[in-house]
Amino acid sequence: MAEPVPAAVPNATDSNGTEVLNATAKFVATPEGTALAYGSLVVMALLPIFFGALRSVTCSKSKELGDGGYDSGFRNSADAPETITSRDAARFPIIASCTLFGLYLFFKVFSQEYINLLLSVYFFVLGVLALSHTMSPAMARIFPESFPNKQYQLLFTQGSGESKEEIVNYEFDTKNLVCLVLSSVVGVWYLLKKHWIANNVFGLAFALNGVELLHLNNVSTGCILLGGLFIYDVFWVFGTNVMVTVAKSFEAPIKLVFPQDLLEKGLEASNFAMLGLGDIVIPGIFIALLLRFDVSLKKNSRTYFYSSFLAYIFGLGLTIFVMHTFKHAQPALLYLVPACVGFPVVVALCKGELTEMFRYEESSEEAEPKEESSEPEKKKDQ
Repeated sequence: MAEPVPAAVPNATDSNGTEVLNATAKFVATPEGTALAYGSLVVMALLPIFFGALRSVTCSKSKELGDGGYDSGFRNSADAPETITSRDAARFPIIASCTLFGLYLFFKVFSQEYINLLLSVYFFVLGVLALSHTMSPAMARIFPESFPNKQYQLLFTQGSGESKEEIVNYEFDTKNLVCLVLSSVVGVWYLLKKHWIANNVFGLAFALNGVELLHLNNVSTGCILLGGLFIYDVFWVFGTNVMVTVAKSFEAPIKLVFPQDLLEKGLEASNFAMLGLGDIVIPGIFIALLLRFDVSLKKNSRTYFYSSFLAYIFGLGLTIFVMHTFKHAQPALLYLVPACVGFPVVVALCKGELTEMFRYEESSEEAEPKEESSEPEKKKDQ
């Protein structure tokens, strides 16, 4: 499963409304500034879902070509998708809750300054790697064919002889190094200034990588995951002040931000509207699954992908509307989960493909090549 801190990401989202309300006590945003801020957040949320879903299809095809083995389909295990099973999905809300409450206790007991310093270094490393991975395909197209692209390998082993075990085996090239250097520049900018643009660059990279590399194995698993996080989100936002406290104290690129006073103060604006990465990645991996289901149908249509994508826009817009109507923080998954699950289910019912949609299983497809390869062996035995 994912790292412990990203598991709490869905919850960091839902302090959005409270953060905005606290800010407006000192600053009253203009209608233009508010519209610009929330419109920008919606656009930024859609970008990693759309492009991450497209890249997840490429990941899935690469995995199939490698006979289900990550090492044969990808140069490095970090580039391989991680499949979320139904058991993982059922445990995820519990792990996220424990992580969130643990952070809450940490901020209550220890100095907020030192915790955020450690988190900044941690997310600096993760952010540089995530941004570098995000940039790699584009940079590969930019560089001319004449570019001297040398290959490198970072190998770290334990033991010797037959007992030798690989600890790290990472292959990269000159283009990857260029991406790493450019990403490090953004990382240093974020580490020193904590500027909102640097925060968003890292946040978008995290979100895109999450949608691309976290794969649900079937629609039922997606429903379990979204259903569990639906309850989790509602409880921690409406039931306690834990999420709000952590989100106020947590300084890390786990949310997208956009200033409501940009028109007045320019790039130095400081009154932000916010959207947590969890509200992008969690629905995003479900939408990416539906795109891969569309591809498996081989009908040259993307009906389920576009229906769920439009559902996400509707759910996010409804979240913003309710938050401003009632002037209270809203758990975004309260609106996003029913929309992202309900819209495609209705479409499947109308097309008579509901059973086919729920029977779609990515893990079974990976096993097919192995079954075929075993047939010649049976014939030899006979």
